[in-house]
Amino acid sequence: MQAKIGVLLVNLGTPDSPKTGDVRKYLREFLMDGRVIDIPFLPRFLLVNGIIAPFRAPKSAKIYKELWTAEGSPIKIYGEQVKKLLQETLGAHYLVSLGMRYQNPSIERALNELKDKGLDKIIVVPLFPQYASATTGSVHQKVMELVSKWQIIPEIHFIHSYFDDPAFIHAFATIGKQYLEAHPYDHIIFSYHGLPERQIRKGDATGTCLVEAKKDKSKEGLANCCATLHSGNRACYRAQCFATSRLIAEALGLADAQYTTAFQSRLGNDPWLKPYTEPLIKDLVKEGKKNVLVFSPSFVADCLETTIEIGEEYKEVFEEAGGTHWQLVESLNVHQLWIETLKNMVLQNTTHTFAATASA
Repeated sequence: MQAKIGVLLVNLGTPDSPKTGDVRKYLREFLMDGRVIDIPFLPRFLLVNGIIAPFRAPKSAKIYKELWTAEGSPIKIYGEQVKKLLQETLGAHYLVSLGMRYQNPSIERALNELKDKGLDKIIVVPLFPQYASATTGSVHQKVMELVSKWQIIPEIHFIHSYFDDPAFIHAFATIGKQYLEAHPYDHIIFSYHGLPERQIRKGDATGTCLVEAKKDKSKEGLANCCATLHSGNRACYRAQCFATSRLIAEALGLADAQYTTAFQSRLGNDPWLKPYTEPLIKDLVKEGKKNVLVFSPSFVADCLETTIEIGEEYKEVFEEAGGTHWQLVESLNVHQLWIETLKNMVLQNTTHTFAATASA
């Protein structure tokens, strides 16, 4: 009898609608996660419910209205389409479910679709290529909390990251190549979602984080300690982002001087991962780089941070600084190469399960 495998896809989430009340509800759930705002509960509760959610929700609601389509939130639409396509390509011995870490469809609902189905194994695939405690770590924790209440717990395998997966790199490079062939660009930016520097330090169990910055006080923050990937920083989000950039750049035949890795979406006054994308844009224009192509490989589906922040807000910053041509490379969304990447990840993590079942 052949094994039956469950596949749980999880993305960050989205408000149920662009109405202020739904956006406020989403922000509260998202920002009350102790892995997202990693401060003690009481100050986090006061910050989120007393300041951020009340004041940010109306502004965010206006932005979500720009993003929203007739079918709903893009990140949810793409997620449902990927779920359907992956189910079709994997076949009947797999059961694919989709959950969002915050709001709907919830992880609990997605797991309930897999519960009591006689599954031999569940593979959890967070839709975040680079590992961060605030994203992948939070998904893993939530899944474990929910599954711990089941009477029968199947084997569960968590995908940690796939920032350097050859198929993932090939997919992004293939999409970007079309733009490079259609227009000459002076520079390429790889812009990733940012994190507070303190979260990177918390995850450093080896003492390698900030080593170079400590040696040379002229270097700012996490300036150069992620320049290469090694055993000491392989689980570091920033190092993984730099590795993704290098691999996509290599696939496109780019020299080091032709691209820069940067970080966006900073919130609050604490130091976040550097370099920051917005000042980088202005500096590039000052250097005469007025045709810029932008990738955002920390997102596998276009969303507010890609379509609005990079595609519109950063474009405006670029043009106001004197830039001429700003182009965002769309995310993987429902590209066939992305479906194949997910399929390969699932198959690589089920081979021994099928073998064990067959021998039994």
